[in-house]
Amino acid sequence: MDTRTSLCGRLAFACLVIASPASHAAITVYTSQTNFLAAVSAPGVDTFSDISTTVPTSSPISRAAGPYTYNASSATGFFGAGTAANPALSTNSDLDAITFFNLGGGASAIGGTFFGTDLQGGFVASAVVLTATDTLGAISTQTFVATPTSFMGFVSTGAIAMLVFSTSMPGNFVFAAADNLIIAAAPVTQIPEPETWALLLGGLAALRLRARRRRS
Repeated sequence: MDTRTSLCGRLAFACLVIASPASHAAITVYTSQTNFLAAVSAPGVDTFSDISTTVPTSSPISRAAGPYTYNASSATGFFGAGTAANPALSTNSDLDAITFFNLGGGASAIGGTFFGTDLQGGFVASAVVLTATDTLGAISTQTFVATPTSFMGFVSTGAIAMLVFSTSMPGNFVFAAADNLIIAAAPVTQIPEPETWALLLGGLAALRLRARRRRS
C-alpha cells in the first residue's frame, strides 16, 4: 500500500471526526423561539390547557408535547397560573422549582415561556433560573429577568436529560410558571464551529504540502 495514500486517508478521517457535531457534549441556548424552531426538527408543544387554576395538581405528572412524553415534578405539587381560559403550569409553593425529566422520543431540545407569578397567578417581574442537563454531561444554567413572553430554549448535541426551572427569589411569594413547553428531536444539519473549520482546513493544507515535497 502506498504510504502517502494511507497517511492521507488517516488524516482525512481524523478531520471528519473533528468536524462531527456529535464529537463533544454541547448545549446551545436560544432566546428567540423562531431561531430555536429553525434549529430543531419535529417540535411538539404542551400548552397546559388542562391544568386547574382552582385545585392543586399532585406531583409528579406525566405529560406529552406532541409525540414526546415527559414527566414534571414539584416538591408540593402544581397549581395553574394565569386564567382558566389560558392556564400555565405553576408551583403550589413559592419555595418550589419545576423539574422536567424523562423526556421520550429521543428529544434533544426543550424550550418554552418561563416567568414568575404572584399568589393569584398574575405575572410578577422577577429573575428566573433554568438549568438544562444532557445525557452527554453538558450543563447550561441561564438566569434572566422574565417577561410574560420570555422564551428560553436549549438544544443538545445529545439528548436532554433534565430541565430545572425556579425563580431567583424562593420564599418571596413569587411562583415559577411555565407555558407552551416545546420538545423537539435532533437538530437539523449543524454548521461546524469556526475552530472546527480551521482544524479541517489546516489538515488539508498539510496534506497538500507533504504531497508537493514528496514529488520534488
